[in-house]
Amino acid sequence: MEAPIIVGIDVGTTKICTLVARVEAENDFRILGVGIEPSRGMRKGVVMDIDELQRAIARSIEKAERTSGLEITSAQISLAGSHVSSLNNKGASGISGGIVDQSDVLRALDAAQAVSIPHNREIIHVIQRGFSIDDQDGIRKPIGMHGYRLEVEAHIITASTTSLDNLEQSVNAAGVDVEAFILNPLASAETVLTEIEREMGVVVCDIGGGTTDLAIYINGDVWHTMVLSVGGNHLTSDIAHGLRLPLKQAEEVKLQHGHALQSEIASGDVFHIRPFGDQEQVQYSRRDLALVIEARLEEIFALIRQEIKRSGYDGLLPAGMVLTGGVSTLPGIKTLARAVFDFPVRIAGPEGLKGMTDQLHSPAYSTSIGLLIWTILMNTVSYEKKASRSRFSRGGPTFNLRTILSFLRRLLP
Repeated sequence: MEAPIIVGIDVGTTKICTLVARVEAENDFRILGVGIEPSRGMRKGVVMDIDELQRAIARSIEKAERTSGLEITSAQISLAGSHVSSLNNKGASGISGGIVDQSDVLRALDAAQAVSIPHNREIIHVIQRGFSIDDQDGIRKPIGMHGYRLEVEAHIITASTTSLDNLEQSVNAAGVDVEAFILNPLASAETVLTEIEREMGVVVCDIGGGTTDLAIYINGDVWHTMVLSVGGNHLTSDIAHGLRLPLKQAEEVKLQHGHALQSEIASGDVFHIRPFGDQEQVQYSRRDLALVIEARLEEIFALIRQEIKRSGYDGLLPAGMVLTGGVSTLPGIKTLARAVFDFPVRIAGPEGLKGMTDQLHSPAYSTSIGLLIWTILMNTVSYEKKASRSRFSRGGPTFNLRTILSFLRRLLP
């Protein structure tokens, strides 16, 4: 039997990464093709120019097809942007026959989705946070248990229909069908989190070029998600304005000389660049550069801390924070984050990869790898595992509840 081929396309604000992989065993895959291309037409996770984005996606796909020798026809697509929001809701159903079966769980999940959302928004994920049977809380796997009333508490993630349609149109124009949209921090979490961190309580913070994506995990499940419209591009913009540089050159300065803490830079540490209007290179202090970066990062971390407090779960995170995304590679950022949040912080990226992985070990590719893991979870794991990871992904313009329930029933054991 031929091994399944899976594809993920991480459509970010600064880069587009297409990965093709072959599934070799449960939760194990080998990367066959990689296509990395600078992103065009995206701003803060939202499509600004469909034509520009379509061409960038097409170039990324072409590179992945060329390196893998395979044609790409469909893929999982990453999703971010401030248009993403979430809420929690409960759903309940009577237990037919006195023993919980799959249809009871489906009815409870169906009831949990009976929330009022604007007509211009669409449900992307419905993630179960736990079940209760006859007021007995904390049940993780209800099927087979006795009782009369089943209740589920669910985390529901929605997104702007317009933004989804624009992103889907851009992908379709590149010749690829959208299998599902996966929220960035959920994909990244599959790459960087350990089971112990999920159970104890942890926040995943994926700081990319245009957005900062958060997901709080407690008792093994997602309890809160949020996308903030700030990211590494704000650092680049500050450097460009402060040093009078083009954005491209400011990005290079950030990557080559940037540091998150001014106090860790020696006073005599300098670098040379050529600003606008000067014919010769000018000397700049790395301490001054670090001051600009540190101020902006403190602002971003303050917004993250505010969001964590607003969620109400700030006291339930003994495992602290896992930082990932391209900005997390900035020297000194872990020390700064620990000082701001006052809890454990670690930086993580993809590990244990097989195949064409030379460029993919950086935290910048956590979401890209997570899309592949999600594809495996969606197609090969048991129902209970699926429910705990999250379900109900939008796969195309004909998305509706009946389609979802039919899909789930085909997957149930």
